[in-house]
Amino acid sequence: MSSHGAPVPMTSHAAGPLAGRAEVPGDKSISHRSLILGALCVGETRISGLLEGQDVLDTAKAMRAFGAEVTDEGGGNWSVHGVGVGGFAEPDQVIDCGNSGTGVRLIMGAMATSPISATFTGDASLNGRPMARVTDPLALFGCQAVGRAGGRLPMTIVGAKDPLPVRYEVPVPSAQVKSAVLLAGLNAPGKTVVIEAEATRDHTERMLSGFGAEITTEETEDGRVITLTGQPELTPQRIDVPRDPSSAAFPVCAALIVPGSDVLVPGIGLNPTRAGLYTTLREMGADLTYENEREEGGEPVADLRARFSPDLTGIEVPPARAASMIDEYPVLSVVASFAAGQTVMHGVKELRVKESDRIDAMASGLRANGVTVEDGPDWWTVTGLGHGNVPGGATCASHLDHRIAMSFLILGMATRQPVTVDDAGPIATSFPIFEPLMTRLGADLRRAAG
Repeated sequence: MSSHGAPVPMTSHAAGPLAGRAEVPGDKSISHRSLILGALCVGETRISGLLEGQDVLDTAKAMRAFGAEVTDEGGGNWSVHGVGVGGFAEPDQVIDCGNSGTGVRLIMGAMATSPISATFTGDASLNGRPMARVTDPLALFGCQAVGRAGGRLPMTIVGAKDPLPVRYEVPVPSAQVKSAVLLAGLNAPGKTVVIEAEATRDHTERMLSGFGAEITTEETEDGRVITLTGQPELTPQRIDVPRDPSSAAFPVCAALIVPGSDVLVPGIGLNPTRAGLYTTLREMGADLTYENEREEGGEPVADLRARFSPDLTGIEVPPARAASMIDEYPVLSVVASFAAGQTVMHGVKELRVKESDRIDAMASGLRANGVTVEDGPDWWTVTGLGHGNVPGGATCASHLDHRIAMSFLILGMATRQPVTVDDAGPIATSFPIFEPLMTRLGADLRRAAG
């Protein structure tokens, strides 16, 4: 079943060259944080370019439940009248975060140091994902969490009445865990310190600073040390959300493997903590260039031009790069299928606890389509067949995972036989315009008759 209704089977057929402009939606990470930080201000935050996928809409609904006034003004423009740090009201109803691990974990952090309780749930995929990685550090502030076995949703968070600042070393690279701790630290007196041995996406730190929080980042022998001074008065902002590099990955990767393609993806956020895929593709020999490089809202931005690249070569992706491209490994494995030689990916155990076990999901689907894949707990290897040699022809399970569904649809655009996904419905959580956008570029995507 789709996370939001009946399954939507979809088949991807090989088509002519992909060409044109691919104007992908706003960045999902920044969209979530814009709504949450806007709700923690006193006054009006205005947001343009907000991603209006279901994940972000669920976060907007949650902020309303905590007392903020969140208004859709049309055309991707939103306003948030916040309640201030520590000003969240106790929700009347269960908070349903749908499919969004980012949404639920960040919201848990934002309310954990207020003297209120809230119960969280989600779809079947989200309710199977581990929450202890967030609730354990939040407990250090004095909050409590009661959920199902294995630290799973539905779960009730009882916020700390007298929160204490914490010093926390993140055990695995996770921007969600780091962000939850920092958001909790906003309403704790004194200084909350987060240490990450391996840098992860830094949107939360950048945005906290932009909203007026006192936050510093220091590179040390132990890693990146982030220090936040609690109980600030955040200042409302005007936020222009850059386009999502994770969504851009799909038209970019499609253009690289479909003969004759030339696609421009404008206005993509290229924060160094998010751009690992594009570095990796260029190392594989992709014809991928950055045009009109600039800065918008404190984030580096550029237009990406991707052209068909018939001579891609498999590489070993450095494990240290994993945090900057963790969501892009599924579609990278698709590109690797059309490269010559092996693409080796280590340090990726985080993929096993995403919306699905993404290593297992991609490995199973690629094998069914004639590609050799080996995998272990923290690694996987794709042996590419070269341009024009991937058989295809299989039906792949999406596992309620938007990125798995989109990755297999990209695969089918260049295989000898069409590729089907059993349910494309979850794509709406992050990239609601994926189907019409790819179709305008020249893709041949067909829904099952029914």
